[in-house]
Amino acid sequence: MHNDLRELELLGTVGCHLCEQAEAILHTLQQAGCPFRYRVVDIADDDVLFERYALLIPVLRGADGEARWPFVEAEVLALTGQPT
Repeated sequence: MHNDLRELELLGTVGCHLCEQAEAILHTLQQAGCPFRYRVVDIADDDVLFERYALLIPVLRGADGEARWPFVEAEVLALTGQPT
């Protein structure tokens, strides 16, 4: 079965207020009908991710690249393949 939903990862950590703001943007876009899924990845659980992203979170990753905070809706849409 073909699935058109793009998968994104929101890299962050517990207690990060910027990560909460980033997730709010993603939630708003989903509520507006943008076809993507995302999962939150806690970088504290992965030494490699922590080493790479500790000072950069939140970071949104997709198959076509990543967007670093502060990202805006147009950058999220670009990662999902949606027109901006």
